[in-house]
Amino acid sequence: MGFVQRLVMIVVGTLLGVTEISMGMGREHNYGEALTKSILFFEGQRSGKLPPTQRMSWRKDSALEDGFQVANTQFFHKVIDLVGGYYDAGDNVKFNFPMAFSTTMLAWSVIEFGKFMGPDLKHALDAIRWATDYFLKATSIPGFVFAQVGDPHGDHKCWERPEDMDTPRTAYAVSRDHPGSEVSAEIAAALAASSIVYRKYHIGYSKRLLQRAIMVFDFADKYRGSYNDSLGPWVCPFYCDFSGYQDELVWGAAWLLKATKLPYYWNYIEQNIQNLKNFGEFGWDSKDAGINVLVSKLLINSGSSLPFTLNVDKFVCSVLPESPSVSVLYSPGGLLFKPGGSNLQHATAISFLFLVYAGYLNKANKVIDCGGNVFASANRLKQVARGQVDYILGTNPLKMSYMVGYGSKYPQRIHHRGSSLPSIDQFPGHIDCKGGSSYFDTQNPNPNLLIGAVVGGPDITDSYTDSRADFVHSEPTTYINAPLVGVLAYFKSHPS
Repeated sequence: MGFVQRLVMIVVGTLLGVTEISMGMGREHNYGEALTKSILFFEGQRSGKLPPTQRMSWRKDSALEDGFQVANTQFFHKVIDLVGGYYDAGDNVKFNFPMAFSTTMLAWSVIEFGKFMGPDLKHALDAIRWATDYFLKATSIPGFVFAQVGDPHGDHKCWERPEDMDTPRTAYAVSRDHPGSEVSAEIAAALAASSIVYRKYHIGYSKRLLQRAIMVFDFADKYRGSYNDSLGPWVCPFYCDFSGYQDELVWGAAWLLKATKLPYYWNYIEQNIQNLKNFGEFGWDSKDAGINVLVSKLLINSGSSLPFTLNVDKFVCSVLPESPSVSVLYSPGGLLFKPGGSNLQHATAISFLFLVYAGYLNKANKVIDCGGNVFASANRLKQVARGQVDYILGTNPLKMSYMVGYGSKYPQRIHHRGSSLPSIDQFPGHIDCKGGSSYFDTQNPNPNLLIGAVVGGPDITDSYTDSRADFVHSEPTTYINAPLVGVLAYFKSHPS
């Protein structure tokens, strides 16, 4: 019997018990506190001119001339303002593909669960707008979409604060001749989803976001191609699009369908849905499972929803540990695992989809038949999601929270430049490219708490090495936190 089979047998025998324990222990977790901190994390990732309301006070202004370098080049004859947006993780590069996905998920979190956020809703809206204001800039030149700011190779050779950056702030764009359908369509999805959010709070801004989403989606669809081919040396290996751009096109159309209700987008989905092959995948690279959940909810009680709901059902059954078709792994402590780094991105994204689809199951009065006399109800999906969240917050073999600043034991040496170097307040002098190396190498805890940051997480044996060098496990990312915001909002109002 191979390792995978042995592990699955162990987990199937224990995970239901682990989940029951975590359900009981869930009352010990303060989901409201975790929600507040999960949103606060985004302030620590801000690039640009920070507002007076900035709460993560050790962070200061950075990258205030982003985009200025493209002036007087072959294509651009004036300064392009690309100030703002988010650094994706522990580096100082703005990768717009995962940034856009994080924004879409923040918006979806508010759409589904904003009513449970209480005073944190304002901060969630601020987190969304910090990104959408930037994306309006990145899509302001017809025929171009800026996909990235910052030379990742130069940046990754240095360990310096964003406030001190002296590495090239090169701006990379896709165009008609050098397309990037995945990054363009994901930005369109983010703008469309955010337009739905802002409809309640700022109708003029909402309309502006939607108009730009339509324009950027049309650009992504008309000039098809992958940014792997157009910008490969700079976007790869960091955020290569491994799943192709077809899923982003359908994802963008799905969000525009939700935002506009126009038949054009439904027809587009029907004509292109056959291009989706990865029903069990969801994250910054592959949108398939998210598309199926989103469209299933849009078409509830409609016969047209059938192919989408069937795919979601297969996805759910591929995750449930007791299902005969389970294809993910679980650690002995009950944490979900999929291939690739930053594993907690899978736990948070899948938990989010499970909660959204649980709402669909309740409304449709339906349970999922996984075969082998295994049935999944809405409550079972919520139970799985809660088990993952509780694990992240400390219900695990190490009794350790993987959210910085939550609980009494959490990662101290996260892979994050700004957190690991002394703040400007502590050390006003310039720290150059190699000047930060000693701070990277030290075993001392990071001097600045990046409160709310969720790291990549433990390995499949539930072990965690609290080391900056172990970036696969110790680096936080925006796309780990973004779906978690919605999940925590739900459990804040449904603590048991």
